[in-house]
Amino acid sequence: TVPAVLREMRTMLHRYYPDIPTVIVEPGIKTGVGVLTDNPKEVGTDRIVNTLAAYTLYGGPSIVVDFGTSTNFDVVSKNGEFLGGALAAGIEISVEALAQRAAQLRKVELVRPRSVIGKNTIEALQSGTVYGFAGQVDGLVDRITDELGGSVNAVIATGGLSKVVREESRTITVHEPALTLIGLRLVFEKNVN
Repeated sequence: TVPAVLREMRTMLHRYYPDIPTVIVEPGIKTGVGVLTDNPKEVGTDRIVNTLAAYTLYGGPSIVVDFGTSTNFDVVSKNGEFLGGALAAGIEISVEALAQRAAQLRKVELVRPRSVIGKNTIEALQSGTVYGFAGQVDGLVDRITDELGGSVNAVIATGGLSKVVREESRTITVHEPALTLIGLRLVFEKNVN
């Protein structure tokens, strides 16, 4: 469980790095991010630090699209608060599930195909994945933007597979692959300095 891992991590950090200040993002740590959801304790640390980094770099309102195990859409208010968002299956999980459940299909390299209309199985899978996820991003960003009143300062793509989709999305305005790390640094500075 996460609490057990955190205990072990704290012990290790104190044992092997006693003179180096450490910050673990958990309840009680200063982030400066208000969490305006029904159950703030359910919100993952990654979403909090992404909100902080997005607001610090681009202001609000903004939307972070984090392409990881899941595809997270994090909505940042005009005041830098985490408003909530949307969660969808991640690209890699989707491709793996398709390859496991469809006998004729296999995992393919996630690159832009030469055409939306695939002329073979590999291109068809690449098209469905790359353009399908870009369409998902654009559709959700449009709906979120409408709920925010019609405009956002930035739509920031981050995460492992963000580059592939960013190039095909019409709504992503910024690619910041290190957004989560920037947010972690900002939290560290708020708590150590």
